[in-house]
Amino acid sequence: MQKIIGIILIVLGLLMVAFTGFNTVNAERVMTLKSGKGNQKKNYSMQWSSIFGAVFLIEGAVLVASNKKKSL
Repeated sequence: MQKIIGIILIVLGLLMVAFTGFNTVNAERVMTLKSGKGNQKKNYSMQWSSIFGAVFLIEGAVLVASNKKKSL
């Protein structure tokens, strides 16, 4: 079980180091009239530091390495 969690953390860490965020666009209704609707598109961004990815990568490597020592 530790090996699977370690591999997931390694992959997640690599992705977080490579991609430091993402953007989404949502349409929100700002007004409604008899003749029509008014929508506004808002841009939301999610950013994180690549240090978090490095921490996940190291934790995953430690979990995988500690699992190998137990199986020998």
